[in-house]
Amino acid sequence: MSIKVPEQHAERLRELSGLAFTKGHGTGNDFILVADPANAQDILPEQVAALCDRHLGLGADGLIRAVRSETLAEGRAVLAENGDAEWFMDYRNGDGSVSEMCGNGVRVFVHFLVARGLVALDDGEALAIGTRAGVKIITRSAAGYAVDMGPWEFIFPHQADERALDSVVDAGMEVPRPGLSVSMGNPHTVVAVSEAVELDELDLHRAPVVDPVPEHGTNVEFVLPADPLVTDGVGAIRMRVHERGVGETQSCGTGACAAVVATRHWAGGVAAERWDVRVPGGTVSVGFTIAADGREHVVLDGPAVLVAEGVVA
Repeated sequence: MSIKVPEQHAERLRELSGLAFTKGHGTGNDFILVADPANAQDILPEQVAALCDRHLGLGADGLIRAVRSETLAEGRAVLAENGDAEWFMDYRNGDGSVSEMCGNGVRVFVHFLVARGLVALDDGEALAIGTRAGVKIITRSAAGYAVDMGPWEFIFPHQADERALDSVVDAGMEVPRPGLSVSMGNPHTVVAVSEAVELDELDLHRAPVVDPVPEHGTNVEFVLPADPLVTDGVGAIRMRVHERGVGETQSCGTGACAAVVATRHWAGGVAAERWDVRVPGGTVSVGFTIAADGREHVVLDGPAVLVAEGVVA
C-alpha cells in the first residue's frame, strides 16, 4: 500500500508549523481562516489542499486569509473601487485553486474579523470587503450577516430567451437535464428536479458534466421548488450543490443566490418578499434590491459560526 500521499501532506503541514487558524462555518459550508494583515504568509495551493483534507489535515471546504487590501494587487484594485474596503478576502477552494467569491465564506470572514477585534460592526452597520469578484457590502443582521452580492447575470445571454436551449447537465440521472448558467461573480449552473427522492438520491461525489461549460468551470446546483412555490410572500426551495474544486458541500451562498435567480426565471418572474433556501447545513435567505446604478442586486442573509481556534503543529 502506497503512503506517498500521506507523506506529502505531512510535509506540507510541517511547512506551516506554528500557523494560527480559526475554524468556522456558514450553514455547514466550512472554512479555515487565517489572519495575515501584512500579506506575509503565502500559503501555496498544495498547502491549502493539505490543510483542507478531511482525513489528513484540518478539514474544510476552503481556506480564507484576512489580508489588508493595500498589501496585494487585487486588494489595491478594489480600493480604487471603494476606499473603505480595508480588508480583502483571499479565498481558496479546498483543492487549493483560487475562487472569486463565496457567499457563506464572506459572512464567516466578517464574523472572524469582528471576533478578532480587527473591525467593529454593530447591528445594522455595514462593512465593505474586497474580493476577487469586487467589493461586497456586508450588514450585521438579526440572522447573522446580510451580504449585498452585487448584480447577477446569465453566463450565456441567449438563455434569457425562454425559447432558447439551456445547457445540458449529466449527473448520473436517467437522462441529462437542462440547466441555466448564472454568474454571481463566480459561475453556477442550476438544474431543477421534480421530486424530493430525486434530489435526495443524487450522487454528487463526482462532478456533473455540463455542456456547454462556462469558461472557468462551474458549480452545479440541483433545486427542488416548494409546492406552492410562494406562501405568504415567501418563496421556498431545497438545494444540493457540487462546488468546483471541492465536491458536494453542505451549503453554497452564491449557489443559493443563483438557484433563486434561476427558479424565479423559470416561474416567469414570480414575486416574493424573500426566498428561503434550505440546504443540508441549514437555511439561508435570498432577496433582491435595486441599486443606485439601476441594476438588480441579490442579497444573501444567514448565520456565521466560529467553532475552534488552534495552531498547526
